[in-house]
Amino acid sequence: MNQRMAAIALAGLSLAGASPLWAADKVELTTRVSGMVEAVLVKPGQHVKKGAVLLRLDRTVLQARLEEAQAELARAQADEADAKREQGRAQELYDRTVSSTSELEAAELRYARAQAALSAAKARRVIARKNLADADLKAPFDGVVKAVPGGPGTVVVADCQPKPLIILDPGQR
Repeated sequence: MNQRMAAIALAGLSLAGASPLWAADKVELTTRVSGMVEAVLVKPGQHVKKGAVLLRLDRTVLQARLEEAQAELARAQADEADAKREQGRAQELYDRTVSSTSELEAAELRYARAQAALSAAKARRVIARKNLADADLKAPFDGVVKAVPGGPGTVVVADCQPKPLIILDPGQR
């Protein structure tokens, strides 16, 4: 079975009247994050290469969220280091039979919670970095800009079905 037939079979299409799976008249693009369009860097009719930045959202809020996540991470790292020291001291005192099991368990619990908070802070920083990177709408393939319905000042709400900001025609490469 050749690749085209395999692709058609996998897609559940009949062979009669099936068109290539990659063919489309237009592809409507929008950003993955919410924000306000700061700049449109393309014009209708312009040829673009895969990865070219088509438009850019205002980065102010996204940059602030990244800085907030980085500060939270620094605090979580300090808390984790402090909890680790406390857990080490509690273990040493317990080993010398100077403290109780409950004090050691409490220190171990604080350390486990600090480790969990550190992991969560690292994840929030990754998300904030990704959101900042997604403020640039990039061409997913080579194509021709068919229309630019989203101009500077357009507000994008990514949680609701956002309207297209750029329409690319993949057929005119």
